[in-house]
Amino acid sequence: MQLLTSDHWKEYELIDSGGKEKLERFGKYILIRPEPQAVWNRSLSDEEWDRRSNAIFKIEKSDPEKGRWILKKGMPEQWWIQYDFKGLNLKFRLGLTSFRHIGIFPEQAENWDFIYNNLKSSQAANKRVLNLFAYTGGASLAARSAGADVSHVDSVKPVITWARENMEGSDLKDIRWVVEDALKYVHREVRRGSRYQGIILDPPAYGRGADGEKWILDDSINELIQLCSQLLEPKNAFLILNMYSIGFSALVGENLINSYFSDFKSKELGELYIRDSFAKRLPLGTFVRFTL
Repeated sequence: MQLLTSDHWKEYELIDSGGKEKLERFGKYILIRPEPQAVWNRSLSDEEWDRRSNAIFKIEKSDPEKGRWILKKGMPEQWWIQYDFKGLNLKFRLGLTSFRHIGIFPEQAENWDFIYNNLKSSQAANKRVLNLFAYTGGASLAARSAGADVSHVDSVKPVITWARENMEGSDLKDIRWVVEDALKYVHREVRRGSRYQGIILDPPAYGRGADGEKWILDDSINELIQLCSQLLEPKNAFLILNMYSIGFSALVGENLINSYFSDFKSKELGELYIRDSFAKRLPLGTFVRFTL
């Protein structure tokens, strides 16, 4: 079991965490956002958090999944940041949404590096990558930067538009955009006999497909991994499974992977985290990833 973090960010910093919130810097702007797992005390005072912040997200009492942003003077609703490390140069347009997300999950930079390095070193003739539940496309950009033919699948059309902005901002092109339910798309790809060198999955706990299909993680994840085993190339391939929103152990992911895959060249499982400036480690989901 591993604990992995990305410490290569220049334009992101977790300044402090605690009191079920986190104080983060994205570029030159500092945000306060809810973080249910940060149940410990803050290291800085409440006054210092308020003094430093440019925007604060307040949860609605009637709906804990939604809320509103309180913006201080000079805080824009959209801005750009960059991730730059060992040849991987990605740019992301950030925005303040009513769901407290801003278009990026900084802990995933560890997986972006994994994707980029695997594809760059691969001897495969056709580097095809499938990114499911792909959101604003960090993993898609990493794969495309390494020269892969990328299919980016998400059921929310505005998110696809956002990911396209990130592609263009990163001076990339030719990602294939698919607005569709991930499980439905994978079924069709299996029927087509498609094969991929890389598959990336970051499924939510629940959601709706483009045509109203219902997704519940613990009901559908086993079927999805089984189908992905029919799509992944048997050699020179990789798969990444992230699980955050339902609180699954990494062992759940490992058992799923072991049910349908074998002959691993390498396999890692554990937690992704980010360390704040006071050395507190904030857990941000479990993962399993492997190469064949």
